Amino acid sequence: MQESADRRHMARALELAGRALNTTHPNPRVGCVLVRDGVVVGEGWHEVAGGPHAEVVALRAAGAAARGATAYVTLEPCCHTGRTPPCTDALVGAGISRVVYAAPDPDPRVAGGGARVLAGAGIAVSAGLLEAQARALNPGFESRLRRRRPWIRCKIAASLDGRTALASGASRWITGEAARADVQRLRARCDAILTGSGTVLADDPQLTVRSAFTAPLRQPLRIVLDSRLRVSPSARLFSEAGPLLLLATEAGVPRREALEAAGAELALLPADETGRLRIDAVIQALAARELNEVLVEAGPSLNGALLAAGLVDELVVYQAAHVLGAGARGMFSLPALERMDDRPSFRLAEVRRVGDDLRLVYLAGES
Repeated sequence: MQESADRRHMARALELAGRALNTTHPNPRVGCVLVRDGVVVGEGWHEVAGGPHAEVVALRAAGAAARGATAYVTLEPCCHTGRTPPCTDALVGAGISRVVYAAPDPDPRVAGGGARVLAGAGIAVSAGLLEAQARALNPGFESRLRRRRPWIRCKIAASLDGRTALASGASRWITGEAARADVQRLRARCDAILTGSGTVLADDPQLTVRSAFTAPLRQPLRIVLDSRLRVSPSARLFSEAGPLLLLATEAGVPRREALEAAGAELALLPADETGRLRIDAVIQALAARELNEVLVEAGPSLNGALLAAGLVDELVVYQAAHVLGAGARGMFSLPALERMDDRPSFRLAEVRRVGDDLRLVYLAGES
């Protein structure tokens, strides 16, 4: 009976955490439910960095009823002072008698320390309930803290034969309106959208969250890899709200002033032997900005470079029910493989119909 109740309350905490899918950057999405004598006395979720954590929101909602309650939290309570005081102090001070949390906090300032503080204060602590679901809410936070780089999610719209554009570069529209609306949800939950200068020159995209249903508190950072700064200040990227970062090499310096005057931030990174930006340097630059989830909306060259480097964690493919033919462009530009064992591998994690198209989610084999 207790196990069933624990799962039910943790499932509710996960539901609450999901309400902050678009807003918590760079913090994790966390939900909390307080239960005393089988009755929910307080609920909360962490909405925005710098604001109260889920535990504090729930404790405020419960008031005096929190004393003796069980706290169900989707992430191990923090035990350090960051933008806000430690949640462990708040739980101990409120008289919580038991804490059940789903996933351990990968932050080295916590990493089991929250559980130890609570146990040291006489609070019963248990961990691991619905852990997989909790971790799935925060792939970028986990990646940034454990692997020192953001979670890289590539979004691709493709035909049945795996083509993303005609030979001319024309690609509007491969998928239908429902799939394009779903992409807005992907954009809203990410911290940054990454593309290449070729995509900007060919499609003149906005790369912003535009659908009202996503209700973001912020626009994601838009990042363009443009080694020679070929993009124009008249591109739509410069007229849209939200931050814009151009990553270039020294070869792009002569055009720097005009692009900065148009509102872009520029950062210079090292080039590889071909004159293109080094992918490892790009990833290091992203990690330095505390980015959790990066959505790649690019062409086959950048997609291929990320895939070849083993940096694609997730593929979201919107597959349309038509064929573009052998002359059309593919998903990835990759060197020819000599052995079948060299194939980059993914596992199919989700299939869902979106309008007339399919939404296929693949996770990297090592994820």
